[in-house]
Amino acid sequence: MNIDGKPTRSIWPSEGAVEIIDQTRLPHEFVVRRLETLEDAAEAIQVMRVRGAPLIGATAAYGLTLAARDDPGEAALRGAAAVLIATRPTAVNLQWALRRMLARLLPLPAEQRLAAAWGEAALICEEDVAQNQAIGRHGLGLIRAMAERKTGPVNLLTHCNAGWLATVDWGTALAPIYAAVAAGIELHVWVDETRPRNQGASLTAWELGKHGVPHTVIADNAGGHLLQHGRVDLAIVGTDRTAANGDVCNKIGTYLKALAAFDNGVPFYVAAPGPSIDFALESGKDIPIEERGAEEVIKIAGLDDAGRVVTVQLTPTGSPAANPAFDITPARLVTGIITERGVCAASRDGLAGLFPERAERT
Repeated sequence: MNIDGKPTRSIWPSEGAVEIIDQTRLPHEFVVRRLETLEDAAEAIQVMRVRGAPLIGATAAYGLTLAARDDPGEAALRGAAAVLIATRPTAVNLQWALRRMLARLLPLPAEQRLAAAWGEAALICEEDVAQNQAIGRHGLGLIRAMAERKTGPVNLLTHCNAGWLATVDWGTALAPIYAAVAAGIELHVWVDETRPRNQGASLTAWELGKHGVPHTVIADNAGGHLLQHGRVDLAIVGTDRTAANGDVCNKIGTYLKALAAFDNGVPFYVAAPGPSIDFALESGKDIPIEERGAEEVIKIAGLDDAGRVVTVQLTPTGSPAANPAFDITPARLVTGIITERGVCAASRDGLAGLFPERAERT
């Protein structure tokens, strides 16, 4: 997608290393960070310099590649994969990408593994872009159909960031929005701030603004009010892991938006690329929920009056804070799942109909 008219991706190889957009510095500073070692990649995933299930997977693939540069032996590669898997437990793309990398590399002689790793990691990235473009095409039909039924712009609601910053390019939930803008459909996006890390306010709003998409940032608690008063036509969110029965794990707060959408008859769609669907898990109750540090709830960063980025404390000193990073939206609240292969019901039959070869293996 574009930053002020310049096509940009979220991760790319560079002279034997990998470069990323450091998302912890957005929206106030645009900083490119260089990853040169396995430890650099693991740290970037852990502290969320990169985040979003597809981008985590792509970064892990390059992290294993950087490890192969130092030691292409099987024990070293398996050890590196274990280090990367431990960084974030919820997003299934992380494990998927590492399993794929090991399956590609380990059958090869050690001296061939590094070149193969660079190639496979690049292929994972290109496939991600193609999958997200396809999600955009399928989701475009939903937005176009809504536009044909009303006057004025189509108002969409998002939660967290599921745009190109969460993937290699295009995004998942935002891909249909970008496709609709390209098709000339008038629209407007309500952007949930998404506490506690504010990925909506800091990332979704930033990338929509850079691409020229009309949007408005709202407090998380405002979404129900907008849904209740007919100011949202369609909700689209992403997913970090979707179980075989259609239960969706996504950023904390997604469940509340799905409940409000369901209560007010507003379609609630989930954009899920194939690697984010986990047919090995029967339902959402089997998905591990990451508990992150209390610091993310207690403190927040922003610009002061002098234009400096500062961190301030929000809560009383000594008050504890809990920080579950994700919640589960039951399939019954999901209108449909948008994948690269089409739109389906949020059910085992629906998902298996689009991905029969994967469903049959479980």
